[in-house]
Amino acid sequence: MNLKPYLLPTQILDSDHPDIISYAKEAVGDVKAPIDMAVKLYYAVRDPIWYDPYSPFYLPIHYQASEVLKKRKGFCINKAGLLCALARACNIPSRIGFSTVRNHLSTRQLIEYIGSDLFVYHGYTEFYLENKWVKATPAFNAELCIRHKVLPLEFDGREDSVFQPYNSENRKYMEYVEHHGEYGDIPVNEIVAAWKKVYGEERVNRWIETYEKAGASTRNFYKEEVL
Repeated sequence: MNLKPYLLPTQILDSDHPDIISYAKEAVGDVKAPIDMAVKLYYAVRDPIWYDPYSPFYLPIHYQASEVLKKRKGFCINKAGLLCALARACNIPSRIGFSTVRNHLSTRQLIEYIGSDLFVYHGYTEFYLENKWVKATPAFNAELCIRHKVLPLEFDGREDSVFQPYNSENRKYMEYVEHHGEYGDIPVNEIVAAWKKVYGEERVNRWIETYEKAGASTRNFYKEEVL
């Protein structure tokens, strides 16, 4: 297996950026084993970088790891990309995976905003550790999980860390509907095209127009009504 593409920086996964390198070094500290470094990096993204589903999504810079780190927020793809870049900065092979999921525990406002409970191209990170690919899902910070009555996802570097099917009250939480594969970089145009196909071109274009006018999202996911 050629792992070199999963170690190199890209324009989006800018693992050679000074801020990415510095944050990665700070996160892993004196830890040397790749599996232990991956765990440290996971928690350095899961909680300090807050989940924001209303982050802009239509340009490569919106996903650039150093920009996500600077803003300290993003949705699942932003956070998975940041984790991937941090791993590459530590010489750990990493890539981005995508699935479509059905989220049963969102907010009323978010479901109305996207017009569906399907989250198309949900992003996660895969690390190559101990001769196998292992999934890590850093999307939801602990504060958000508590609010939605879901246990925060843990990661030990050996077992896949993926969304639970039920929450702590045994209500349906997350279903994996379709798998889209793994990538060495974030396919921005492919993601936007998929969103237009599922959510409607008019709706997605309206989101883009809103961002262009405001310069950023004005919606606060943490004040919305949990379903």
